[in-house]
This record gives sequence, C-alpha cells and structure tokens, in this order.
Amino acid sequence: MVTSNGVGAGHLIRASAIARKLKDHARPIIFSMAYSVIEVCTSLGIECEYVPGRDKGLMGRQRWDRYLRDRLVALIDETNAKIVTFDGVVPYPGILGAKFRRPEVTFVWIRRGMWQRKPQGMAISIQSKLMDYVVEPGDVAREYDVGPTRYRNEAVLTSPVSLYNKGISKSKKLARATLGLDPFKTCVLVQLGVGDRDLDERVSVVLKGLSSWPNLEIVMAKKTIGMSGESLVPAGVDVKIIRYFPLADVIHAFDAIVCAAGYNSVHEVIPAQVPTLLIANNRGTDDQFARAKWCADHNLTLFASNESLEEIEAKARKLMEPEVRKMLSRMCRRMGRLEGDREIASMILMLANDKVSMLIRKRMRYQRFLAQSAIERGLGHAVRKFANATLRLAALAYRTIFPHEQETNLDLQVTFSRSLDLSFCSPKIKGNSRFEHILVNSSQEYLDARKLIALRAYRLEPSELIYQDSSGTFESIAFNSVTISK
Repeated sequence: MVTSNGVGAGHLIRASAIARKLKDHARPIIFSMAYSVIEVCTSLGIECEYVPGRDKGLMGRQRWDRYLRDRLVALIDETNAKIVTFDGVVPYPGILGAKFRRPEVTFVWIRRGMWQRKPQGMAISIQSKLMDYVVEPGDVAREYDVGPTRYRNEAVLTSPVSLYNKGISKSKKLARATLGLDPFKTCVLVQLGVGDRDLDERVSVVLKGLSSWPNLEIVMAKKTIGMSGESLVPAGVDVKIIRYFPLADVIHAFDAIVCAAGYNSVHEVIPAQVPTLLIANNRGTDDQFARAKWCADHNLTLFASNESLEEIEAKARKLMEPEVRKMLSRMCRRMGRLEGDREIASMILMLANDKVSMLIRKRMRYQRFLAQSAIERGLGHAVRKFANATLRLAALAYRTIFPHEQETNLDLQVTFSRSLDLSFCSPKIKGNSRFEHILVNSSQEYLDARKLIALRAYRLEPSELIYQDSSGTFESIAFNSVTISK
C-alpha cells in the first residue's frame, strides 16, 4: 500500500484505515514516503517500510524514479504481493515502471476527489488509464466537488473512508485517563499545525478565542512554538501537549475540536459526533474550503474563513455555547456510517483472488486491444502523434521554467536498518540522512537486493560498504562513502 508524502498525513491515514480492515484476511504492508509512517503503522500493528520521497533531494529526479521502481519491485518479489495500491495525487513514473516490470500484479490508484482546479487535473485521463483500476474514496461533501475528478466515470466510488471506529474508540472517561486529561474540565483539541506564519497566526487567534471558556483544558499534538521560536499561547492560557495515535481512538476525550478541513479530520469528527470548528487550509490539491462550507451549510460543523482572523476568533467563542455544541452533535447523528475502508478492503481482497483477477484482466486486455486498434486506424494515429509531441514540448517548457531542486547530499552516509525505534528512525527520516529502512523479518536475499539498489541510486562503489552497529537498530548496516561524480 504505497502512499506519497502529502501536505498532511491524509494519504497515509487513509491507507492505514483500509489496512486495518485487511489485517485479518491478508498481509497489508504500508510503503510510504510520509515522515510519520513508522509511528502510525506501529501504533496500528501494521507492517511498514519508509521510502524517501523525491522532495528530500537525495538524488536526481530520473534516478529517484528508477530508485522508487526498484524498491517497489524488490518489495513485491520479497512478499509475493498480488496487489499494489497507490494513494496519492499522481502515480509516479517509478510506480508505473514497477507495474511494467511486474505486469502480473494488479495496480490500483486510490484517488481522493474534491480536487481544486489546478494544472494537475489536465493529465488525469492518461494517468487513470495507466493503472489497472481507480477507486475514489467518497466524501461527505461530494455535492460541492467542482474539481477535475467530479464527473469522471473510470473510478469506482465508495463510501467515505474513516479511521474512526465506534467499536474501537474509547469512552470519554477511559480516553481522558489514557491521555492524562482532567476528567472535570471542558477539553478542546486544537489541530491546525504550526511553523508557517499564516498557521501560527490562526493558532494564536483560536487560542485567544478559546481563552474565555470557563474551566477549560486546551490540548494540542504539537508544541506551540512559531516559526521564529516565539510562543503562540496568549498570556493566561494553558495548553497541554499530547502525542497519541490514532487520535480517532480517543476522540471522545474532547468536548470540542478546532481543526483544518482535511479529508481525514472531517471524516473522523462527524461520525464521532464531536462539535467541531473547521478552518480550511487550501494547500496541495485538496479543496478544503468546499468541504468545510458543505459541512457548515448542513449544520454538521462550524466554519471560519482562513482569511479572517476576526471570524476565526468569533467562531472559536461561539463553539463555547452549550446549545451550539448540542445542535452540531445532533446533526452529526443523522449521518450514516462511513464504511469506505471496508468497501475498498473487500475490493482489494476480491482482486487478490487469482481466479477473479485473471478473468478481469483477460476482459480488460481484450477491451484495450479493441481500443488500440481503433486508435491506430485512420486519423487517430496522426492525432496521437501530435498530442504526444505537444505534451512533450509542454513538459520541457514547464521544467525549464520550474527546474527540479538539486541534490543536497548533506549526509553522505547511507544507513540500513530494520528498526522501528522512533528515537533512532525519526531524526534520520526528517533530516537529510540517506536512510534505507528495511521491512522487519525480511530475507537475506531482500537485504542483498536493497544493497544493490542503494549502490546504484546513490552512485557508490561496492568497496565503500561498511557494517555499522547503530544504537536502536536491528542488523543495521551503513555505507560510509563519497558519491561518484555525476
């Protein structure tokens, strides 16, 4: 289950929710570029492997594409995988390369809807055809979706995916005890992110709006320090920092929540019926503004524009009113169950059945042959050549204007590890280290294959390989080396 490293952890959380449903019937493995992959997966008891994304700048773009392809092919061979899912905005060339290397494996694109109108949507038709199947996790706000995926018919639409599970989620008393929260105070979770000037301003205003609440305990998952090192907490306001995953399992600890209108947050707070103030954060492709507006128009949540600090503060104060919170919870109770994770898991299991998948592939290949024959006839061939030439010129022009970032290579050492110890892995994942994470309990053949992949990707000499015993690792290995000239 491959996921990209998006603006938040949306891709990873969605894949984790589906993996949770698969655990009793298959062997789901999360293969993710998200920095929190080890923390998230170990919390849920799911196998995982971290792979550095191209945004890390550890190698050139084309080499990273080959590196991703080779990593994925090696993992497919090691685990005898029948299905590869990808949750991300666009299937990377490396994923498509792995698909061509292992054509017997079924590749599924899990493509969230509610895209903003951005250039990424222009090539969506081609990208969809390059994968075997496309699945769209539903969205409660789909009625307000005006993006490029809205009217496409190649995707199987499911119910929304939610990590919240009523049968697993702890009661209010137990959840507060688990988090160490005061059982007698009103407790509000603020989850907006920090470290960006706009985000920092919003957090400060939210905390100011909440400061008038009586007998209040404010909870955040990140330290309230701004990008310049200053405290974001107004005078006289106390904030408790917690670290727990998944928060969906302890969400009933909170009397109210203030958060961004991301896919996962919205699809957790609504089924949990927790009164919520949404503040849209329209970064990336996700149209959070449309989602938050729909929720507010249907009285499921409050909504404040991210461009008005006055409105954010006013809505944070409004959330204090008991009658408002009761109304929001009552409206959320009218929503049906969100079972997209179960539906997608069932689809994956069906496709993993050799007899079913073989029949489907035969039918699809026949349809592709028919389509290809039609294209090759008459003017279709000339049209296709012209379209390909135009796309190539457009790509070259785009890359000239927006060149890829150069390699950083600040840390020349390449460390291999099977460790799941966050104190060891997190600094390497979040820094500029060349960190090669290895699936726990994998074979020696897999380790040998991974060594060769790293040697090619980082352009190292085999003689530069050194074995190193690093604290917190299991059978860790390191290359202590200098890169070969490009």
